[in-house]
Amino acid sequence: MVSLLVHALLLSLTFGGEGFGLPGLALPWQDRRAEVPVLRVVLLQPPPLPAPPTDLPPPAAPTAAPADPVTADPTPPPSAALTAPTAIAPTALIAVDKAADPRWTVPAALPASAPIVAAFEAASSPLADRSELSRLRVARDPALTRDTASRSDELAQLDRARGEAQQLTQQVVQQQLDRLAEAERQAAAQREAERVAAERREAERQAAARAEAARQEAERADAARREAAQQEAARQEAARQEALRQEAARQQAAQAEAARQAAARQEAARQEAARQDAARQEAARQEAARDAAREAAARAQAAQLAEAKAAEAQREARLRAIGQQLNEEAAKRDAARQAAPNNLPSSWSSARRGRLFGRTDANAEMVLYAEAWARKIQLNPTMDAVRELVRQPHTDPLVTVAIRADGTVESVSFTRSSGVPAIDEAVRRIIEGQANYPAFPPALAREYDVIEIRRTWHFDSAIRLY
Repeated sequence: MVSLLVHALLLSLTFGGEGFGLPGLALPWQDRRAEVPVLRVVLLQPPPLPAPPTDLPPPAAPTAAPADPVTADPTPPPSAALTAPTAIAPTALIAVDKAADPRWTVPAALPASAPIVAAFEAASSPLADRSELSRLRVARDPALTRDTASRSDELAQLDRARGEAQQLTQQVVQQQLDRLAEAERQAAAQREAERVAAERREAERQAAARAEAARQEAERADAARREAAQQEAARQEAARQEALRQEAARQQAAQAEAARQAAARQEAARQEAARQDAARQEAARQEAARDAAREAAARAQAAQLAEAKAAEAQREARLRAIGQQLNEEAAKRDAARQAAPNNLPSSWSSARRGRLFGRTDANAEMVLYAEAWARKIQLNPTMDAVRELVRQPHTDPLVTVAIRADGTVESVSFTRSSGVPAIDEAVRRIIEGQANYPAFPPALAREYDVIEIRRTWHFDSAIRLY
């Protein structure tokens, strides 16, 4: 608003003014664009009347007569009226004050020529009265009839001439008044045109000021819109940067989580490999211990070979007999099982049975044999047979396997099923497909004919027995 006011003030200033304000500057409203000229009215004298004829006899002196109302008229004679015309009162001039409004007010129309006509009528009235008086005198004085008649004619001619002069004067005055009225109308029209032009210029100036204000308002609105657009773009850019930062943080967190999970899997695999390595080392150590024991026994046997040959031969013969007997019994049981179902528990068998339901036992030979049997199942590529099956929801089965002294499988029983018959059948095929297993060591064969090994089967990337 301050800028608009300053620009409007600068646009309204003009140079070369004289008055208060800035030096060399003047406000447009201080200069009057349309002025009404001063009205001046000039009255002209009528043209002089023609001189009366000189050959007329002088009028007779009036005789003393009784006063009567007609002869007692103090009105001067016609000659006096002709020689001294009545003065016409001057018409008052019209004086109009200047109005404060720069638009001048058109004065009212000039009055008609009534005062002038009235003056002329007043001037002509004594002549008419004197003519009437002359006629009365002639009527009363027959002696003066002839002179009076001629004089009356002269007076009538003079009256006609004066009437014509009055008419001419009235016409001239009326023409002057008409010209003044026309000039006044033209001045009024000019003033009206100047007023309309001033109003038009003022309207154009106001329209230009409004257009300038609208342009400045549009520029301000455009600047505000551009500022808002820039702020919105900056906000969107900040939001995009924040989203990118959050996405990068999320990706970093995901990568860190993936790395942590990979590290955890690697750690689990390392621990499992370490555990298996420890188990293999323990098995190797035990195997070495057994080899050392066997070597020691062999040396002892070699030292006592002569004395123990007969006993060893008897023992081998007994073992073969026992194995043959066990094979026969197994063949009989298989034949009986194929012939008719047998629901009797394995504990009813007459064979010597050892049971290993955990991973520890007082008999170290049985523990070592069970670990060797489990490693054979775990290390052989048997996972492909159940890879598609174990994707189904299931429970880790608990399986008990009975193995004879010669390494054959006596039975496979499920203490806890997996819940999926296909998985149970696959486990049974894996156990039977890996037979025959290693025969019992001599020390274990002296104590047991059958060993029952119970393990939990777990499937991930391989088969693991716990």
